[in-house]
Amino acid sequence: MSYRPLAAVVLAAGEGSRIRSGTPKVLHELCGRPMVLHVVDALAELKVLERVVIVVGHGADRVTETLKEKLVTEVPVEFVEQHVQRGTGDAVSVALTSSAFEDLDAEDDILVLPGDHPLLQAETIALLAREHRNQEAAATILTVIADDPTGYGRVIRDKDDRVARIVEHADADVEEREVNEINTSIYCFRRNLLAPALRRLSPENAQGEYYLTDAIEVLRSAGHKVIAIPANDPAEAMGVNDRVQLADAEAVLRTRINRRWMVDGVTMVDPQRTYIDATVVLEPDVRILPGTILEGRTQIAAGAVVGPDSHLVDVVVGERSVVANSVAREVEIGDDCSVGPFAYLRPGTRLADGAKAGTFVEIKNSEIGAGTKVPHLSYVGDAEIGAGANLGASTITANYDGVDKHKTRIGDGVHTSIHTSLVAPVELGDGAETGAGAVVTHDVPSGRLVKGVPARDSRAAGPKTREDADGGGNARAVDDTPE
Repeated sequence: MSYRPLAAVVLAAGEGSRIRSGTPKVLHELCGRPMVLHVVDALAELKVLERVVIVVGHGADRVTETLKEKLVTEVPVEFVEQHVQRGTGDAVSVALTSSAFEDLDAEDDILVLPGDHPLLQAETIALLAREHRNQEAAATILTVIADDPTGYGRVIRDKDDRVARIVEHADADVEEREVNEINTSIYCFRRNLLAPALRRLSPENAQGEYYLTDAIEVLRSAGHKVIAIPANDPAEAMGVNDRVQLADAEAVLRTRINRRWMVDGVTMVDPQRTYIDATVVLEPDVRILPGTILEGRTQIAAGAVVGPDSHLVDVVVGERSVVANSVAREVEIGDDCSVGPFAYLRPGTRLADGAKAGTFVEIKNSEIGAGTKVPHLSYVGDAEIGAGANLGASTITANYDGVDKHKTRIGDGVHTSIHTSLVAPVELGDGAETGAGAVVTHDVPSGRLVKGVPARDSRAAGPKTREDADGGGNARAVDDTPE
């Protein structure tokens, strides 16, 4: 058998009215990826694939722009628009007659796949293409034996058990509807035979559309070989047409993702309560506790523990760090850090190795130095904190004056006492300290103490052992809500 190029056409032009959404159906996400990209991702694993052509239609500009932003494959991907949605046969014809196929050999094989089958796996596509070529077929259909075939096209065989045609459910008679071998709408065709077959399609059917399925009967009637390959996993035939099917498909995909990570050495205490996007990366010996959601480009290093009930989006977690009962987005957490419980880390936050963001702590757009502790009940925004600092309970950086955001700089080894307010822009030098209730309105030199609230009883205050530096402690009340 001589080599033939292999390309793919993904059908993503339909409106998907049953999903009842202003968002095109193929852009609805499962485990962090638009459903059509799960199909493209599976295709991209085929080493021999030369091109993917995505046929868009409803919401074409939005679909094209979104998919271009999220594509991660090295396989060339092109977009072709079906301006009027006249059925799957017409969509494939639009693709084959476009410039996307001008430079490919007409003797190539063409995979045709619907964009709403996100559970399709690369191994199954490879099996389909391999059997198609091994048996020198004109068309090869991926089929499934279904317990309930309602709504699916039936694969009708002749008396010799060969594929004769495919009948859509709406057009099937009573006897044909008893057939439980269903068409998955996933095919491999010889392009030089498919193109003329498409020209013979007719819209004389219940939907008034050009069915790609009718090309099977055209090829068979012309004496060409048509075969059917059963899928090993019936879930791969699951198309998504409404929100119920969307949830069902995501549950299957989530189970696959979790199982793969556990096989690779990740511990999940309760996989059914663990939600991991397809784009997340985990190292061996990560431990995930129940109720955890990991989304986007999150990466968790070896030995880290995340959860329970934590939600991380685009977060990097270093080795042996612990993130408990916390929310973080676009954050970098170093090695041996402690986050939570009930911490909120907002975009732009970076915790250096050994840092702590403790109970009811919120940090935004800030650098927290190595070994620095923000233990509890504090807000840090637009700040740079050096190494080995310790911020007392209810320390806040008042970074917003109602018009602009301002920076707070805190040096190495700084200690703030409880209820300290740092009114930005302000800088505390290395080793500086604040007393309880201090309101710091201007810079504090290294090693100096900012007085806090005076003690009610002077005897309780005790003797001073260092020179006090009034950095604005209690100089004025600050009415400033952190943003």
